[in-house]
Amino acid sequence: MQKRLFLLGLLWVAVLQCTYAQIGGRSAFSFLQVPTHARVAALGGINISSGLEEVNAVTENPALMQGKTNRHLSFTHLNYLSDISQNNVQYTFDHPKYGRNAVGVQYLDYGDFTQRDAAGLEEGSFNVRDYVVTLSHASTIEHITVGGTLKGAVSNIAGNQAFATALDLGGSFKHPEKELIVGVAIKNLGLMLKPYDGSDREPLPLDIQLGVSYKPEHAPFRLSVTGHQLHRWDIVYLDPNQKGTINENNEEVKEEKSFGDQLARHFVVGGEFLLSQNFQLRAGYNHLRHQELVQENAGGMAGFSFGSSIRIKAFRFDYSYAKFHVAGAGHYLTLTTDLNSFLSKAPEL
Repeated sequence: MQKRLFLLGLLWVAVLQCTYAQIGGRSAFSFLQVPTHARVAALGGINISSGLEEVNAVTENPALMQGKTNRHLSFTHLNYLSDISQNNVQYTFDHPKYGRNAVGVQYLDYGDFTQRDAAGLEEGSFNVRDYVVTLSHASTIEHITVGGTLKGAVSNIAGNQAFATALDLGGSFKHPEKELIVGVAIKNLGLMLKPYDGSDREPLPLDIQLGVSYKPEHAPFRLSVTGHQLHRWDIVYLDPNQKGTINENNEEVKEEKSFGDQLARHFVVGGEFLLSQNFQLRAGYNHLRHQELVQENAGGMAGFSFGSSIRIKAFRFDYSYAKFHVAGAGHYLTLTTDLNSFLSKAPEL
């Protein structure tokens, strides 16, 4: 009963923060939205309903930690745009007293930058780094799992540091007979404990998400649809400096927001092709990413992502290619292992 009351209290806090969230405003610590592993990157960058056997799924929805990943350890390296890189470590474990838990560390390196004075003369270099430490817990009652992730985040720009704390809340429902999972998540509830020197506190990138994954019986594939930014309708940005088209009266007509585009930007779709237990293919499409990053008259596959997974004994290798812009893409490589395969069983007394 105490655990249920505690979770209801957290949900009430979440509702209050969503009510007062800045609609359409800017947010700090945007790196908290960067996908943390190859699987979710291949499925479009957002997925909160697939991955019960995936140790990293807890970073998307803590309620996906349903006891199938005890003592699983995972490392992820992201070769991002330019010389930006990200490294993640995730570990899940069951405790006889405290239940299902996970710990993780995320480290984002933006590379080195040239420092110049007001006259443009080079003075040296500086770096930019972001860090996140996470602690997760989940509990299952019949077919429903609830979970939470506590985050401590640090952003360092040339020695100027900002600190923040955030909470992810998640729930999932697993159908008792069909391979159907429904997930819900409220991400990045929190605040900046310390802003950058000379700056004011800014809101964190709050996101409310709802997703479903379904694998038809005997079919070798799983489909997922995820809705995000559900706490606000209008997430379309139109560049006021973008030139419009010329109509028959030789007048410039600016692009306008359409209902269909506004709706589509809230959804991410992904598919997993389960060719065998040891080999899978994945693909995804993120319409918001496509609309924001595609270049007019330049082609490209912004918003599309692809990936594969190969398991060799106790190791699984996941790779994904996520297209962001005609200038580049993100390459994810994740290595996961089941430590139970290496740890000998304790002798019976």
